[in-house]
Amino acid sequence: MKMPAFDAGVLKRAIAFAISAVQVVLPAQRLAAEAADPTLSDQAVTVTQAKRVCFSDTIQVTGVLVPRKEVQVRPDREGLQISQILAAPGDSVGANQVLARLAPPEGQPGGNIGVQAPVAGVVTFSSAVLGATASAQALPLFQIAERGEIDLLAETPVKNLQRLAANQAAKVEIIGIGQLSGTVRQIATTINPTTQLGQVQVSMASDGKLRVGAFGRAIIGLGQRCGPAVPLSAVLYSTGGAVVQVVRDNRVETHRVTVGLISANQAEIREGVADGDMVIARAGAYVRDGDHVRAVNSGEPRN
Repeated sequence: MKMPAFDAGVLKRAIAFAISAVQVVLPAQRLAAEAADPTLSDQAVTVTQAKRVCFSDTIQVTGVLVPRKEVQVRPDREGLQISQILAAPGDSVGANQVLARLAPPEGQPGGNIGVQAPVAGVVTFSSAVLGATASAQALPLFQIAERGEIDLLAETPVKNLQRLAANQAAKVEIIGIGQLSGTVRQIATTINPTTQLGQVQVSMASDGKLRVGAFGRAIIGLGQRCGPAVPLSAVLYSTGGAVVQVVRDNRVETHRVTVGLISANQAEIREGVADGDMVIARAGAYVRDGDHVRAVNSGEPRN
């Protein structure tokens, strides 16, 4: 018996019709289910509570090591040659200690004289060269950091200078040495008109390892500030500023906030969020202002 010819086109049209029917029926069923139970359409979001946290308020400055008070040593007489050098940079010297000896040029009368340190301290620089003629008009033969006291001379923006004061405690980190305790000693009263930076001088205890010209950084403590804080991931930055998404009555509310200090992945919120507010832990990823959501506390499984 001869079978009728198979029409592939008819079969394709039938399959397409069946699929379109399913696509119409399934959304209708889903919408009906959501109408009966609106919570089925709520998107689950992880929330965390804004909590009161105390932040250490600090200012960081960078600069180089300089002598607190530097004394220059020059010869008293002109025309004498350096016959002996008895001190070098880094040496600790006492007051009136002989640093070099000078002698008249060969064939000229006169005796040797000694160049003495006027103060006790550490030699930070020397231009003395054997056989060279010493002159008071040239570079100083030696420079001495009186009592070996060396400070960190740093620069910082004008807005920071207004918050600094003498005797504030600081932690000074010096490359190759480590961390030392320090104190703000002096704050500039003038500002560089080009860079708009001002100088701050931080003193440290004498340490034989300190070297003039070394790079250093100081973290100056200004005290503590306590207030509402949220995870950094909860803060969303937009063209209009920082915002945090708060969940209240299962609705998303976008709050414009003022971010203060930041530490250990926590951000201080100066304005816009209060203690106890539930905020979306990772803001801005999937939800917008006014969305209906299902809040899941951090650590609670999301179904």
